[in-house]
Amino acid sequence: MTIPYPKIPPDIISIGPFHIRWYGVMYLVGYFVGYRLALARIRRGISALTQKELDALLPYLVLGMLIGARLTYVFVYDFPAYRAHPLNAFAIWTGGLSFHGAIIGMSIAIVLFAWRHKLPVLAITDVVALAGTAGLFFGRIGNFINGELYGRPSNVPWAMVFPADPLHTPRHPSQLYEAFAEGILLSLVLWTLDRIAHKQGWYWNGLLTGAFLIGYALLRFLLEFTRQPDPQLGLVVLGRFSMGQVLSAMMLLVGLLVLAASHRRGVREAPRDQVLNSP
Repeated sequence: MTIPYPKIPPDIISIGPFHIRWYGVMYLVGYFVGYRLALARIRRGISALTQKELDALLPYLVLGMLIGARLTYVFVYDFPAYRAHPLNAFAIWTGGLSFHGAIIGMSIAIVLFAWRHKLPVLAITDVVALAGTAGLFFGRIGNFINGELYGRPSNVPWAMVFPADPLHTPRHPSQLYEAFAEGILLSLVLWTLDRIAHKQGWYWNGLLTGAFLIGYALLRFLLEFTRQPDPQLGLVVLGRFSMGQVLSAMMLLVGLLVLAASHRRGVREAPRDQVLNSP
């Protein structure tokens, strides 16, 4: 028994060479919702950022995400193919992005932005972590509409046959699993943690950053058992673990280090005037 895959055309509008695709629109929606969530936090008076600085931060995040996601995919996921055809690395519209790479790229972009604007790095990454889960949700919905990154073969009652699957076998709709877990569940955890920490007075810069890295890494590691490994790589460690799980394990370690180091420093998010006047 399977659930019919809803065959949604990937193009919303297609006129000659001009295409507006659901996947790109989902990213735009994710950025818009994330922006509104970050703005709400600023208006609550618990952010080191102003709205003007948030607006200035967005181009840094977009460029950092695209560059980091693409470079990681090129060098980690499919380097032999791109080494043979290096110009294809610039054809980002053909697909091939790594979320773990996006995190690296955005982290570097935030460091540069914080240095330029003389702001605490972890105060910014906390805002991005809190608001970024919206992008995860809509991004995975975009993957589902594209029929890509589907799951492993399964006989669960909600299994689906994806058009792009050459075997045409029922599979886990792993994109929906990730949309729920990474985009909704993780978001609820982070927002709850944020509110409780501020209400009880034990919030510190880096709390949400570390919690996001740890939470995403654990969820992604577990959900990778339902996701079909990349065909050019397969299972890369002991014949059991995918590259996504390897990167998630590294991400978990980084998250624990960030959480421990930031807690030791115990730098609480100061009011805006204190941030500007701090040495």
